[in-house]
Amino acid sequence: MASSIELLLLLIALALLSVSANLVSIDCGSSDSYTDENSIKWVGDDDFVQNGKSQVVQTTNGVSHVMGTLRVFSTRKKNCFSIKAEKGSQFLVRASFYYGNYDKKSAPPSFDLQLDGNYWDTIQTSADGVVYDEVIYITKGDSIELCLAQTQPNQLPFISAIEIRGLASEMYNHVDSEYAMLLTRRVAYGATEAIRYPSDDFDRIWDAVEVGNGLVKVTTDAQTIDTSVPDQPPVAAFQYGITTSKTSEAILLVTDLPPVEVPIYIIMYFSEVTVLDSTQSRSFEIYIDGKSHFDPIVPVYGSVVEMSITNISASSNTSFSLVATSDSTLPPLINAMEVYYVSGPITDGTDSKDVAGLATLQDKFSILQEWTGDPCLPSPFTWDWVNCSADDTPRVTALYLSGFGLSGQLPEFSSLDALQTIDLHNNSLSGSIPDFLGTLPNLKQLNLADNKLSGPIPTTISNNNKLKLVSSGNPNLCASGGSCKTIVDNSGGPSSGSSSKKKSSKLPLILGIAIPAFFVFWVIVVIFVCAMSQSKRRRAAAIAATNAGQNGRAGMPNGLPPQGAPMNPQMLGKFGEVMMNQFAGNDEDQGTPEQGTLEQIRNQQVEERPLQY
Repeated sequence: MASSIELLLLLIALALLSVSANLVSIDCGSSDSYTDENSIKWVGDDDFVQNGKSQVVQTTNGVSHVMGTLRVFSTRKKNCFSIKAEKGSQFLVRASFYYGNYDKKSAPPSFDLQLDGNYWDTIQTSADGVVYDEVIYITKGDSIELCLAQTQPNQLPFISAIEIRGLASEMYNHVDSEYAMLLTRRVAYGATEAIRYPSDDFDRIWDAVEVGNGLVKVTTDAQTIDTSVPDQPPVAAFQYGITTSKTSEAILLVTDLPPVEVPIYIIMYFSEVTVLDSTQSRSFEIYIDGKSHFDPIVPVYGSVVEMSITNISASSNTSFSLVATSDSTLPPLINAMEVYYVSGPITDGTDSKDVAGLATLQDKFSILQEWTGDPCLPSPFTWDWVNCSADDTPRVTALYLSGFGLSGQLPEFSSLDALQTIDLHNNSLSGSIPDFLGTLPNLKQLNLADNKLSGPIPTTISNNNKLKLVSSGNPNLCASGGSCKTIVDNSGGPSSGSSSKKKSSKLPLILGIAIPAFFVFWVIVVIFVCAMSQSKRRRAAAIAATNAGQNGRAGMPNGLPPQGAPMNPQMLGKFGEVMMNQFAGNDEDQGTPEQGTLEQIRNQQVEERPLQY
C-alpha cells in the first residue's frame, strides 16, 4: 500500500513539473512572484534577461497587477529574454506591452519584436491600453529568445509581460513546422467576457465579441459538448454563438488581417446550440470574396465541427462570409474563430559551431554576457562586436573586441572557423598566444597589440604567410623559436629569489659586452707598443752607430740594459702570452680562425714589442 502511495505522489510530482515547464509567466520589471485572478503564477524577470531597467507605470486604468511594472532598454541594438524550452516542441508565445506613461512623456514608443533571430512584428504601443502579440511555432533550439530592438531615435523598447505556453503536437498541424503562425484575432462570439486559463488548458485568450447590427446572440442548451477536435478549443467558447435573423442574411467575419496580402491560417468552430426537429436544418458555406470555396457545413449538437482555411493569401480587404445553402431552413451560425497569418520560413539561426564558440568567450569574459539572442540575426541587429556573413545560415566572420577590458588567458574557440578578422588589441589579456589561432583556415588579420601576452609566438602563426599579425605592446612576447627573456618588474620589492634570477639573466649580456671589449683593448695595446718599439729601435741603432764610431762598447754589466734601454722582448712575450691564454680560455667557443689570429699576435708580441722601465 505504501509503495502505491509513493508511486502516486511521484506521478503527481512529474505532472506538476511537466506543467511548470510548459507554463511560464514572466512579470517584466518585477522581482517578486505573484498569483493572479486566473490562478496563474507569475515570476520576476531577473533570471531571464541581462540588461534593462525596471520601471513602474504612472497610470493603471484598471489593468491587471502584472501590467504595473515594465522593463525598458536604453542600450544595445537589441535586448533579449532567454527562456529554456524543449527543442522541437510547439509553443504559444505571448508578449504584452502597457505604456502607462511610465516616463511621464505621454509618448508611447514604437519598436521591433523578434523571436529566435526572426522578425516578429513592429509594436506600436498605446497611451492607455494593453497591446499584446502572440505567435505559435515549433522551436529549433533548446531556448526561446524573445528580443526587443530599437528602430527609431528616442523611442526606447519596453515590455510588460511574457507568457510561454506549451501546446500539444497535434494542434495547428495544417501549417508546416518551418513556419510560424502570428495571431491577428481569436474570438468567442457572444461571450460576455474573455476566456482563458483555466477554462482553456493552453491559456489561449478568446476575446468576447459583442453582437453587431443584424446579428443574433444564441445560447446552447447542451449539457456537455465534445471539443475533441485537432486544435482543442475550450468548452466555454461554445456556450454562446451568433447567427442572423433570416436565412437570406450572411454573417460577415472580421479578420484583422494586415492591409497587404499574406498567407493565412483561419480556423472556424461550429456547434449546434439546440436539438433540431425533423423540419429544421442548418447548412451554410464559407464564401471568400463572394465565392464558395468549401463543402457545406452542418453543425452538430453537443459536438464541435472545425473548419480550417489555409494555403491561400488574404488581406484586410478580403471578405469572409457565411452564407446559408438554398435548402437550409436556418441561418448560418458560428461560435468561435482564430485568424493567423503565416510567417516566412523560420531561420535555423547562426551556425551552431559559431554559437558554441561565442558562448565559450562569454563564459570566460562576463562583460560579453550582456549580448543575448542570435548573434547574427535578424540583420542588421547583430551583436555589436561581431560581423556575420549574409548566408541563410550566417557565419561569424569577425570579432571586434578592442578595449573591452578583457583580462586573463584566451579560451579555445576554434569552432569559429569562418573568422577572417580578430581584433583583441588594447585589453589586458595574459598568458601565451594559443596555437589554434594560427590554424583558423580563413583568418587573415590578428591584432593582439597592447596586452600582457608572454612567451614565444606560436609557429602556427609565424609560419602562416596568409595571416597578418600585430603584436606590439606585449613586452614579454618573443619571436618563434627564440630564447625568451622575461622582464621582471622589481619595483614592488622583489624577493631574493627574483633578484637572483634577474642577475643571472643579465650575466650573458655582461659577458657578451666585456669579452669583446677586453680583446679590443689588448689589440690597441699591441699596436701601440709595436709602433713605439719600432721607433726605439731606429733611435737605438743610430745611437749605437755613433758610439761605435767614437769609442765602441763590447757589452753591458750584469747582462742588463742600462736605464732607458729596451727590455728583452722575450720577457714581454711571456706576459702577453699569459694574458692571451686567459682570454682564449674564456673564449673557447669562438673557433679555430680566432685562435690562429691570437697565435699570430703572440708571435708579433715576442718579435716586436720592446718595453721600457
